[in-house]
Amino acid sequence: MKWVTWENVGIDRIGCAWLILREIDPQAEFVFIKREDELPADAEPFDVPEVRFSHHGGHCSFYALIHFHELIDPILHRIARIIDEADTVQQVKLEPSAAGLDLICEGLRLISKDDSEAIERGQIVYDALYARLQLESSLLP
Repeated sequence: MKWVTWENVGIDRIGCAWLILREIDPQAEFVFIKREDELPADAEPFDVPEVRFSHHGGHCSFYALIHFHELIDPILHRIARIIDEADTVQQVKLEPSAAGLDLICEGLRLISKDDSEAIERGQIVYDALYARLQLESSLLP
């Protein structure tokens, strides 16, 4: 399936692409458009205003994907909270890794030749984050 989002990906769009490939559509193809371009009719949009998989109720697009697809993995919900804190205006700081993940995603965009490469590199970052959070949850009493 084709998925479309704005170019110049960041923490939420990289995270969404990782989630889509991991849990929703392993054969996903991503298209990146300029903000002023019209959304193509043959692609599912994400992280653009006024679409199903976007910011709603103060939450990030990653969160919208999790809830629509009824993903119950608590680690994915924790990653949604991290992205929420970094990508939306939050009054409370609950996730110390949020700012670091945001900086890393910005850096990925800067060192990548295009958004597709940033998404590809971001897969490793989000896989590593997932593995670390999984380890942390297994250490809890």
